[in-house]
Formats: sequence, C-alpha cells, structure tokens
Amino acid sequence: MSLRVVFMGTPDFSVPTLMEIVGQGYDVVACYSQPPRPAGRGMDLKKTPVHEAAESFGIPVFTPKSLKSEEEQASFADLQADVAVVVAYGLLLPQAVLDAPEFGCLNLHASLLPRWRGAAPINRAIMAGDTETAVQVMRMEAGLDTGPVCMSETVAIGENMTAGELHDQLCGLGGDLMVRALAALSRGALGEQEQSGDGVTYASKLSKQETRIDWSKPAQEVHNHIRGLSPFPGAWCEMELGGKKERVKILRSWKADGEGAPGTVLNVDDVPVIACGSGAVSLEQVQRAGKKPMSGADFLRGASLSENAVLD
Repeated sequence: MSLRVVFMGTPDFSVPTLMEIVGQGYDVVACYSQPPRPAGRGMDLKKTPVHEAAESFGIPVFTPKSLKSEEEQASFADLQADVAVVVAYGLLLPQAVLDAPEFGCLNLHASLLPRWRGAAPINRAIMAGDTETAVQVMRMEAGLDTGPVCMSETVAIGENMTAGELHDQLCGLGGDLMVRALAALSRGALGEQEQSGDGVTYASKLSKQETRIDWSKPAQEVHNHIRGLSPFPGAWCEMELGGKKERVKILRSWKADGEGAPGTVLNVDDVPVIACGSGAVSLEQVQRAGKKPMSGADFLRGASLSENAVLD
C-alpha cells in the first residue's frame, strides 16, 4: 500500500526523518512546520530546517501559528493523509488533527518512554546521569507522549557523551526507525505496546536560570550538567580574566582528581581543573563570549587564569 504522508516537524532533529521518508518513495503530500522567525543581526525572517528541506524536495509547506481553529483543522483534513509523521513539531495537535489521517499520527520521540516525556528528553537524560536512552515511534494520543510505543531502538549514553553527540546519533537512527514503522504500517503489521504507568518522568523545557554551573554540587553532577547542556544552550560560569569578570561557557568536561573549596582553580598546568562540592572536573572545551569554542589548553594560553582563583 502506498501511503499518503503529512510530515510535521521543525528543527534539525526532524530533517533526517523527512529525508528518509522521501528517499524511500513515500508520497509526502505536505509538510507542517513552525512559522519563520526573525534571526541574525538583520532580524530577517528565517525558515525552519524542515521548511527549507521540504521546499528543496518541492513539498508544499504550511506554517500555521496554531491548529486550534476549525479552518486549520479542515485544511489539514482536506489533505486526506493516510498517516501523519510528527518529529519535534512544537505545536499542540488537537484531537480533530489526531483523528484526521486514516491511520492516525506517529510521533518520533527521543527517550525510553515513559521516562522523559516532554520537550527536552535528550538534555534531561544526560543531566540526570542516565546510562541509556532510546528513539521510539509512538502512536499519538491527546496526552503528553502517553501513546503506545510501536518501535524502539535503545542507545547507550557514554560517560562523556554530550547532548549534541547524542542528538546526532538519535536523529540518524530515528529516520531509519520511522521508515521501518511506515513499512510495517503499510503491511498492516505495526504492533503497539502500552506504556507502563511506572517510572514516568517529564523533560521540561530548558530555562536560562538553570544553565549556570553550581560548583557546590558533586563532580559527577557538575559533569552531567555541563555535557547535558552542550553545545546549546551551554552551561556557564563567571571567571575573572584580565581584571574583569567574564561569562565563559563550558562545553566539555571530564571528571578529575582533586579536592578543594567549590569553584577553586586547582590546576592550570594543562587544562583548568576546578574543585566541586566533592571531587573535581577538568575543563576540556570552553567558549569565551564572542569567540569560537576552544580547547582548555588553548584557553589557558590566552587567558590569565591563576591557580587558587575562585569561579562564580
């Protein structure tokens, strides 16, 4: 059976899945993405990654601000889709939209459901110190990521893996998983398994207030915080450099030997080593304001960071 597909997605994470679906010959009759928004110095309107990818394939793109109106819901239904594929779209799908495709809506979610339902599952899994996660295809319901799971691919989270690295691995696997799900759906062989009611956690959207590093926490928690926010939005601290305080993002860290008052610079022989509430971390990659990311060693060569200095 040849499926008529509506694709709904917005960021870079969604693009590999769209490309896989198109590459496998499915009839993508339309794409939905969030509206273009001002970006850059000139604040020109910028299309989303999915919007740009869809246009490169000649797929019509719709960018409503909401799908709550009867007019938008009727427009969606008029596409007569067999299935909608949703990957990080970012807008609420009303029940009328969920019910419009003959076979419903399939969502690609980057966690081991029911753990980390919600907006930031990749970041939250690493920040919590999880050692594994998954990318899963689930059938959408009205609740937040509550629907039954149809297919799953589990992935180990390495002890130094950043959110950016996990993002790239999961979005690649996700595209392959979704086309396998569509193939099973077209054969009438797509199974479903209800989510457990135990172990439910929510991956709330990241806030600016939680990006600052708290050196009073144990080294493992500081390390998880840094890698869970890397490369974006980036965990940060303040350092006194050249006689004034400067905000510096820490993009990569390792656990290190050493003890001292939280935030104290213990070593500047190779890369900065900073004391935490217990243990220490080394700053392997940093980014000063207005500059490109650099190694901890390169940072030390250009910054006057002294031993026993205290970071805020």
